[in-house]
Amino acid sequence: MELSSTDADKLRSFIDCYVETPLLRIIQDDFDRLRYDKQFAGEPICMLLTGDAGTGKSSLLRHYMAQSPEQSGHGFVRKPLLVSRIPSKPTLESTMVELLKDLGQWGSEYRLHRSSAESLTEALIKCLKRCETELIIIDEFQELIENKTREKRNQIANRLKYISETAKIPIVLVGMPWAAKIAEEPQWASRLMVRRTIPFFKLSEDAESFVRFVMGLAKRMPFATPPKLEAKHTIFALFASCHGSVRRLKHLLDESVKQALAAHSETLQHEHIAVAFALFYPDQVNPFLQPIDEIQTCEVKQYSRYEIDAAGKDEVLIPLQFTDKIPISQLLKKR
Repeated sequence: MELSSTDADKLRSFIDCYVETPLLRIIQDDFDRLRYDKQFAGEPICMLLTGDAGTGKSSLLRHYMAQSPEQSGHGFVRKPLLVSRIPSKPTLESTMVELLKDLGQWGSEYRLHRSSAESLTEALIKCLKRCETELIIIDEFQELIENKTREKRNQIANRLKYISETAKIPIVLVGMPWAAKIAEEPQWASRLMVRRTIPFFKLSEDAESFVRFVMGLAKRMPFATPPKLEAKHTIFALFASCHGSVRRLKHLLDESVKQALAAHSETLQHEHIAVAFALFYPDQVNPFLQPIDEIQTCEVKQYSRYEIDAAGKDEVLIPLQFTDKIPISQLLKKR
């Protein structure tokens, strides 16, 4: 399937769109408040943001980054927002190098194994001050927790604390639910004054929020006539398809919009979503082709966890768990 260049641009625009929920607005306000409070020169307040895979953390960070682009100054680049991530195999040195690289310091990767963690840290603090950075956001922070001894975790956590205190810059730690284990460390427990969690949508608790989010996506679709995705059959089938995950929902609707554009349709139809579902899940019952009273779904029951024993040696990842599938009508009765 090939789209015209015009339709490809339309699809790309929808794929990149952002729908703000009340919680996401609160989190962005948290970021802004941390940046504003930096000017008062007290001990930086830090933040912990957690959420399971597919809740929309990455989309939020991309949107917020776009609001704070770097700016060229007189001989340097002003970077008010530094968004980085924990390296896949983090060490104290590789973490400092990653932060330097994301700050725009060319050649930082060549300093790995050549510079000490201390010299890398001091170089980073100087760069942060020169770039007038107001907030550091570290994504995928749970990778610091995984497969690391308590001593190794403490080294990196303490170094980040030192950077925050010395540079007077607040840090936001973002990651999977078990990233919250950093809050158990005495050095961070009192600093993470702001803590937010982005959950999955749940029809049994707040169906309205899911409907509003879907309607927000519908308004951003590239059609002269916005689709009526809030129709009960479509809403139920969409939830049955994604189980409350923003990522699964968005991927399904991205493909659905592509199907509609390829068919030169005036708007997105229920049938286009059915085709997209069949492409992604050919072996599953297609809820868009079922009678509404036969649609079954499940909701998240337990978010993923990473358990570490007291010695820090035995570790086990317990994945996301869902309830058994039941008819949508029964799920709604739980409210």
